[in-house]
Amino acid sequence: MEIVLVEPEIPGNTGNIARLCAANHMTLHLVKPLGFSLEDKYLKRAGLDYWHLVDVQVHENLQEVYDKYPDRRYFYASTKSKHTYDEVQYQIGDMLVFGKETKGLPEELLAKNEDHCIRIPMIEEARSLNLSNSVAIIAYEAMRQLHFPDLKNLGGWVHLNTPGSAR
Repeated sequence: MEIVLVEPEIPGNTGNIARLCAANHMTLHLVKPLGFSLEDKYLKRAGLDYWHLVDVQVHENLQEVYDKYPDRRYFYASTKSKHTYDEVQYQIGDMLVFGKETKGLPEELLAKNEDHCIRIPMIEEARSLNLSNSVAIIAYEAMRQLHFPDLKNLGGWVHLNTPGSAR
């Protein structure tokens, strides 16, 4: 899985997402303009000491991402999608695309990619979830479907459905 943030605005969210990417061996793509400096103290603090573990790529625009990764599948997170994130059968290399905190992804982008737009179910009165929470929810569903690739050492966790396992 790779995470693409289009014009992120809040350094703490991006830092949290970078930490998630580091812990799960995912590449983080940041599409300009960014609402903060990559040297921002809140960005660094949210990512803690995980920055050396994450591959962060900065792109001038979304087209640059498409040009660099033309054979990938792209899924666009939007509260307006008719499809939920758990309906997708994810594949290694899929790109999960999220928009900026205040506006989400551009309407024309969503309209062009309607069949690849996904949403997290929530009550109608709720406008949206926090960006870093949304990334975590969708990314972990994708990784779950793929049996957590690249995460062979599960830190001693026992699978609950294994015969004889502790509960």
